[in-house]
Amino acid sequence: MDESRLRQLLDEIASGQVEVQAALDRLRGMPFEDLGFAKIDHHRALRTGFPEVIFCPGKTPEQISRIAAAMREQGQVVLATHASTEAYQAVQAVASEAVYHEQAQIVQVGQPKVTPSQGGLVLVVSAGTSDIPVAEEARVTVAAAGCQVQSLYDVGVAGLHRLLDHREMLEQAAVIIVVAGMEGALPSVVGGLVSAPVIAVPTSVGYGASFGGVAALLAMLNSCASGVVVVNIDNGFGAGYFAALLAKNWRTQD
Repeated sequence: MDESRLRQLLDEIASGQVEVQAALDRLRGMPFEDLGFAKIDHHRALRTGFPEVIFCPGKTPEQISRIAAAMREQGQVVLATHASTEAYQAVQAVASEAVYHEQAQIVQVGQPKVTPSQGGLVLVVSAGTSDIPVAEEARVTVAAAGCQVQSLYDVGVAGLHRLLDHREMLEQAAVIIVVAGMEGALPSVVGGLVSAPVIAVPTSVGYGASFGGVAALLAMLNSCASGVVVVNIDNGFGAGYFAALLAKNWRTQD
């Protein structure tokens, strides 16, 4: 249950529209709901502004669907990351409005209640087309948090003019997520062009000596550009979540 739903419930109790026992029944799943195989943290949205997210690997489709159903019953936006088609079908069976973002491998149920008109713009940039799945995971996460988000894909350093052709878009962003594999150079380039914070996401894309993204990760950690922070390999969700936190607290400069 998020803050707006809790406030609504308290107002209904105060006005006599909802009896105390009925309110207790609604709150019974707080602070967490024990499904036996999972303890769902329904308080997380109230504490942090964003509900718990389902990480699908290692879970059966049935487990994923039961967690999603319990979260949806509390009125939360549900995100299931690294989700297979089978996981999506299982969730859709209990929540017909479920959407599968195939490239991002995210199952989403529900939409954010906040209209994405306040706060700053998040721009998601990918170095190559092969990095788009991780970039899409970040983009979908930002949108699910109720923030404005745009994307700019396949503008890596092998053809730097492609990036420079979009300087205006880069300068308008409050936060920029840069997703890159191979040698992971693009976040440093972007960090040297803008005043906005840059969140670098190394991907496991690359040839043998990229070591599954370790080369890109180390390059980003050693970036000479100021204002660049780094998340883990292929962690588009983590980058999107952090970008949304920054964007929601963004203020225009006088």
